[in-house]
Amino acid sequence: MKRYNSLEEVRSDLNKGLISCRSLTEYYLDNIRKKAHLNAYLEVYDTEALAKASEVDQKIKEGKAGKLAGMVIGIKDVLCHKNHGLQASSKILSGFISQFNGTAIQRIIDEDAIIIGRQNCDEFAMGSSNENSAFGPSLNEADTTRVPGGSSGGSAVAVQADLCLASLGSDTGGSVRQPAAFCGIYGLKPTYSRISRYGLIAYSSSFDTIGIISRSVEDAALLLEIMAGADNFDSTVSHKEVPAYSKSLGFEKKVKIGYLKESVESPGVHEDIRKKTQDILTSLEKEGHTVKPVEFSLLEYILPTYYILTTAEASSNLSRYDGVKYGYRSSEATDLQSLYKKTRSEAFGAEVKRRIMLGTFVLSAGYYDAYYTKAQKVRRLIKEQTEKILSDVDFLVIPTTPTTAFKIGEKTEDPISMYLADVFTVQANLSGIPAISVPAGNDSQGLPIGIQIMTKAFEESSLLAFSKYLTSKN
Repeated sequence: MKRYNSLEEVRSDLNKGLISCRSLTEYYLDNIRKKAHLNAYLEVYDTEALAKASEVDQKIKEGKAGKLAGMVIGIKDVLCHKNHGLQASSKILSGFISQFNGTAIQRIIDEDAIIIGRQNCDEFAMGSSNENSAFGPSLNEADTTRVPGGSSGGSAVAVQADLCLASLGSDTGGSVRQPAAFCGIYGLKPTYSRISRYGLIAYSSSFDTIGIISRSVEDAALLLEIMAGADNFDSTVSHKEVPAYSKSLGFEKKVKIGYLKESVESPGVHEDIRKKTQDILTSLEKEGHTVKPVEFSLLEYILPTYYILTTAEASSNLSRYDGVKYGYRSSEATDLQSLYKKTRSEAFGAEVKRRIMLGTFVLSAGYYDAYYTKAQKVRRLIKEQTEKILSDVDFLVIPTTPTTAFKIGEKTEDPISMYLADVFTVQANLSGIPAISVPAGNDSQGLPIGIQIMTKAFEESSLLAFSKYLTSKN
């Protein structure tokens, strides 16, 4: 069976009778078995997925199939799927079974998506390489000695390696866009609050966003259209009307495009990525678009602000995992206090413990104002400056990452170096605006390059349309 790059291609062959949902699901299951070494999935729902596929085939025959009939999809191990395992790739949630479907999961099920399994990720979505998983790293199919990016690494590898058509991940500081860039596919982070967070394991609640990894803009648009919108289970979700994103992908107008000078001039950015970004900007200018550099004076404060605020929220959110009600419980505990200490010490990985401790420190009485309060003020300044830039240009176009995929183990001993992998992606999370990483060819070693596009809050329609236009030109 051929590799499908969009649901439209799948539906075309379904309509011609060349394939069935069941044969397509069997194809993906066979690929998962053949490429098990990539470690993309933690659990595969083979029997269930085949049963669902047969059910969808029958619905198609009866003319009752939903919008996602024919889409085989994987979900990151931070999304609640009723009666299925859920661990956030952590030892501390060993044996935990979700009691309900998250809103995003329920909405794709209602439209007849076939969920094929849950995917590996950095523990509690904390990481930029997928090396923090309690189950070992996923491997980048482009070069299995390299990381796939994180934290949604398994989700990106699954789409890259043809183990499903699309994946749902989460993006707190670039966790959908960065692995999408490393794996040569699309990664969409919608506006904060566009998709309900109900059923998403919390890492940093004011940053967390459910995102989409796909092989086409069209599939990202359709999935967003289905998942977005008001939800009584999430008080932070937006009640703005959800446009028909999948029907608004035409793009013909001339626009203003801004780029950060640092992204095409800094020696810290890989030479091939700088050249690719410059080539794309030059091409856009030749096509009649206005392209100009923009100043973002707060760039050096982005990562410190992000890591202060997210670790503080993580310290609070992860306090619920203590071995009392569910998950891992230390066998060495002698009393309640030792139960808490030993369970958390034994079951959390090194990076999660590092972020909990950092967050606890910045929230402590003596340092709260010096770090947490100040970071909140800087976040507001970053948001305001980003909005000011986007009032003057229609889109910001910059690299998704400063480098292509790095070697496994290359940065594990240097957390600061690892955190710098997020330097171009966290701005969108701090500001709450939508952003997408689109594939832009490969570097001299054959490793994928991603280009990131950002725009104003709730302007996903124009973002997706421009993304399709941009990739069709390259």
